[in-house]
Amino acid sequence: METILAADDPRQRADVIAGHLRRLEAEIDRTRAAVVSLQRLLHPDPADLEVELRSVPARTVAAVTGVVEQQNSLPWYDAAMAELDAAFPPQERTGAAGGCYDNALFTHGAGRFTVFRPVRAPRASGRIEVVDLPEVDLAVTVHAGNHDDIDVTYGRLGAWVVEHALAVDGPIHETYLVSPRDTPEAADWRTEIGWPVFRVAPA
Repeated sequence: METILAADDPRQRADVIAGHLRRLEAEIDRTRAAVVSLQRLLHPDPADLEVELRSVPARTVAAVTGVVEQQNSLPWYDAAMAELDAAFPPQERTGAAGGCYDNALFTHGAGRFTVFRPVRAPRASGRIEVVDLPEVDLAVTVHAGNHDDIDVTYGRLGAWVVEHALAVDGPIHETYLVSPRDTPEAADWRTEIGWPVFRVAPA
């Protein structure tokens, strides 16, 4: 408002008002998207969700682990993956990168965060450690596209697990089949989400 009042030139004042209006419209769009996302979280519909019950064998991987606040998780992830990528070029990799995240990261805003790459010969270097991931049974689904609404897919998978399986304590697993590190096209991104379960019926 002070900027608008301080503008003596009517044309300049109109430009200031137009810029302010654009910012307000963008904020309204973000708020509307957040409301839709929250509504879908409150009423997830797992009916058409494709879920696979998968037994993942124990693996030895190269990984970076830390206790991370959720608000800092993206820059932490980017830095950890950059370190892994620098240490293990494509010819040494044997699968897609992944992550394991303690429930506390989602419920308390901070928790243990591990990102990893399966590679031919895992070795320690800098923050990178050789980590043994235990065998685990997972309910797995794929989130397609932008990560902004990945929490909705989490909610739908959680509803599916409640209905079809028995959730167990353990970190959430993610596998980055196609990630922003592979392509800038968000529509092409594919993230597998794995929810730890105890199978109560054959897959």
